[in-house]
Amino acid sequence: MEVIAKTNFARVSARKARYLRPLVINKEANNALEILEHLPQKSALIIKKLIQSALANGKQKNPEQDRWYVKNLIIDEGPRMKRLRSAPMGRAVIIMKKFSHITVILEELSEKNIKGSKHGTKGKSNRA
Repeated sequence: MEVIAKTNFARVSARKARYLRPLVINKEANNALEILEHLPQKSALIIKKLIQSALANGKQKNPEQDRWYVKNLIIDEGPRMKRLRSAPMGRAVIIMKKFSHITVILEELSEKNIKGSKHGTKGKSNRA
């Protein structure tokens, strides 16, 4: 059984948030939370709260299940706010404030679900 938690319009760039994906994917949810606890990035806090929300969703759906693992973490780009900043010689520069849409998918933990990934995520897409 899968549980999903989403956040839309998270005030962090998708490119910066994607750096944390290999640290969290295919890990037990509690271990992923411990990893994210000690990271200084702003996106680590957002993803940590999202995993906690997904765990609460899982507890509502299936109260007897207490072990979950992060099956997938999807980080998509959202819209951009455009702001103007004054520049030299009377010009203006556009500053893009980026948003992202983040989705966490947890699945019930059984020993056959865990895939051992020794070599990182080089060559894999964000949706894999």
